Amino acid sequence: MQLPRKSFLILPLLYVAVAPAPAAAQTAADAMFAVNNTWMLVATLLVFMMHLGFAFLEAGLTQSKNTVNILFKNVSIIAIGLLTYAIVGFNLMYPGEFSMGGFFGFAGFGIGTDAAGLTSEYSEGYTYWTDFIFQAMFAATAATIVSGAVAERIKLASFLVFATLYVGLVYPLVGSWKWGGGWLDEMGFYDFAGSTLVHSVGGWAAVAGVFLLGPRLGKYINGRIHPIPGHSLPLAAAGMFLLWFGWFGFNGGSVLSADPGLVSLVFVTTCLAASAGIIGAMITTWTVQKHPDLSMVLNGALAGLVGITAGADVVSVMSAVIIGAVAGVLVVFSVIFIDRIKMDDPVGAISVHLTCGIWGTLAVGIFSADHSFLTQLIGVLAYGAFAFTAAFLIFSVIKATMGLRVSEEDERRGLDLSEHNMEAYPDYQIMITR
Repeated sequence: MQLPRKSFLILPLLYVAVAPAPAAAQTAADAMFAVNNTWMLVATLLVFMMHLGFAFLEAGLTQSKNTVNILFKNVSIIAIGLLTYAIVGFNLMYPGEFSMGGFFGFAGFGIGTDAAGLTSEYSEGYTYWTDFIFQAMFAATAATIVSGAVAERIKLASFLVFATLYVGLVYPLVGSWKWGGGWLDEMGFYDFAGSTLVHSVGGWAAVAGVFLLGPRLGKYINGRIHPIPGHSLPLAAAGMFLLWFGWFGFNGGSVLSADPGLVSLVFVTTCLAASAGIIGAMITTWTVQKHPDLSMVLNGALAGLVGITAGADVVSVMSAVIIGAVAGVLVVFSVIFIDRIKMDDPVGAISVHLTCGIWGTLAVGIFSADHSFLTQLIGVLAYGAFAFTAAFLIFSVIKATMGLRVSEEDERRGLDLSEHNMEAYPDYQIMITR
């Protein structure tokens, strides 16, 4: 059908009104870019807050005479993690090209990009600098896990050397196998936010450190276990809540965009898994120990969080509840078992991060039809073999050269005075009367 002549006069107006304007489309894209970038930076801040949570939790679950030492290590770790990740870690974890069958790659020292700070290599949704700082916050977490397990008897300098080598080299190398597009990624191994890549990698290092250090003085006498209680459960509880709060960024940020549906789902699975972990640990301790243990319940919350971290975006909400509840039960029995084999872990870090990290990673293969249990198991074993061996070698070399453990006298006196010559809780009355 032919249109009347005058209709041609209104066609351009109709086109302008109906057709998408290039400028409007670009404005919408820019707005979405800004939203994604802002969310990733908010998530980065939340992950940063987790380091305060670790500091509170570790300090609260250890003796008051070692509080300054705990806090000093946690402050140092975040600095070491950020700097080593900038110098070598980021380009080791995301090398772009691999050799040795997807096992190793390195894009060079330092970080940098064009003046705009944009990247298409890692994500088109936010800037290169946002990508770096978000990933860097994860890097220090692995060493923080080790800090709690070896607390109250390791030399400060020895721990800092270990943290530098482990965070700077080992963590990004094994991280590249999945998140950097290496051999495990090609195999189909899945770890959404790091049940294995962060938590188990830290947990395996904790096992190596605890084994080489030995238990604290007075922990095991004549074959009997003597509990050494922490000095501040309120501080430990505050640490747990800070970690839970930060985990919304840890998992929510791992969506790598501000996608409303997926971020919302991850928030829900994360929160419900933590809640189920508390209930699981509560019921287990009440049944096994005949009383509800607050420290176990705190670790139950963290167990649920670690457990859901591998599959928070691919499992159903009810599956997340089951994963969290099982993690809460596992962490209690793991703490009891590790104590019985005389592996002294003051804060339960091995049980929370290693035991529940393994469970969470395998749970992806159980509760997600799109992922293979066998592939998940291969990933768990590969990370375990490499991370434990690397940590054991680093600790062994440090032990042979610098020494790992403080003297018996220094341990009895407390690391605050022996290593730092200061106290977290000085007796002001004594100071005034001197």
